[in-house]
Amino acid sequence: MPEKPTLILSATQILPVIPRDTILRDHALVIREGRIEAIMPRAEALASYPQAEHQHREGHALIPGLVNAHTHSGMSLLRGVGSDRPLMEWLKGYIWPAEGKLLSPEFVRAGTRLSVAEMLRGGTTCFSDMYLFVEDGARVVDETGIRASLGLTVFDFPTPWASTPDEYFQRGADVVSAWGAHERITFNVAPHAPYTVGDASLERVAARARELDAPIHMHVHETASEIADALRDHGERPLARLARLGLLDQPFIAVHMTQIDDTDLALMRDRPVSIAHCPESNLKLASGFCPVARLQQAGINVALGTDGTASNNDLDMIGEMRTAALLAKGVCGDASALPATGALEMATLGSARALGLEDRIGSLEVGKQADVVAVDLQALELQPAHDPSAQIVYAATRDAVRDVFVEGRPLLRDRELLTLKRQELHNEAEYWRTRVLETQQDPTA
Repeated sequence: MPEKPTLILSATQILPVIPRDTILRDHALVIREGRIEAIMPRAEALASYPQAEHQHREGHALIPGLVNAHTHSGMSLLRGVGSDRPLMEWLKGYIWPAEGKLLSPEFVRAGTRLSVAEMLRGGTTCFSDMYLFVEDGARVVDETGIRASLGLTVFDFPTPWASTPDEYFQRGADVVSAWGAHERITFNVAPHAPYTVGDASLERVAARARELDAPIHMHVHETASEIADALRDHGERPLARLARLGLLDQPFIAVHMTQIDDTDLALMRDRPVSIAHCPESNLKLASGFCPVARLQQAGINVALGTDGTASNNDLDMIGEMRTAALLAKGVCGDASALPATGALEMATLGSARALGLEDRIGSLEVGKQADVVAVDLQALELQPAHDPSAQIVYAATRDAVRDVFVEGRPLLRDRELLTLKRQELHNEAEYWRTRVLETQQDPTA
């Protein structure tokens, strides 16, 4: 294949995340073959690479692509279904019945396309998924140019994708065989939750994750009732059970973790455990508050996720950063908890670290993939822009995202999607809206 032309991408400001709290003014990224080859003052870059294409974003800040550490991308077609109900009532009364009737490869492809469009328009360049028909999610990732860590989902009960634990593991193995060499797709092993996956399957999960050198990705300690039920049924807290089964001795992403005591903290400390914090979903479902500042003080990596649109109801990582920062302050009563730069780091490098991708993405550093987002800070509502990190986290909305690059390839230009067609997305969404509505009107649903 012919060599891709070198691109000089410059802006008024660059927030590289590493080094921490750094603002590079009037600098440029030199991008060659999908990677960042150099970071230098714009004038120096233009002199050093006279043949390169140059794109300048005046009044913008360049940031690393946002990394959504937990979502269910195919579920975007269920956005708003069963809203304003607690977790188990929402799942059992609305979501699982609708999925039982509608889940199919076509459903997942359409839902994932809609999710990818929303994520790209909000500055997300990589997402960690947990859903079914994983092979169809992989096809959408391939077609749209985004990056993903796809969860090889496991339940102990049947779904339209698989009927038995053996079948879940086989379907996952088939996906890895088909897509394991893809440059933008990695995998995680995704047992749904301690209350839906038994010990025998969890031991197989630990073995499969070691075999694939992949993280385990699981909902854990999401609600107080989950803890109470576990103590009643197993005589131990869910995290203690997972530790006993060996899951915490390898990279493990604990999603939610709103219920944490000192024993949980001791189990996670000095182990390769990351927390995928999903504050807006937790708030909407009244699940509780993840004590982010306490976790970070204990040296535990915290990533940021949105959860799915069915429980959030969006995939807006800029909004999620704001919520995470404000909630952290309120929970611990400390205005200095999770500052704006910390929230940005959580949504980029923290999430990349959880996925085992920190050597590739999560910060703008020489040698890393050129996953880059240009955020326009020129709007009247963002003036005066004294602190670009604070403006992005506390004042901007996702509409400020103007351009998105993955491996140096533009996927969003001036807010227009380049690999997805807006009208087709609208048509698909309307078709599935009527299908979902039929399941909710059915008295047997």
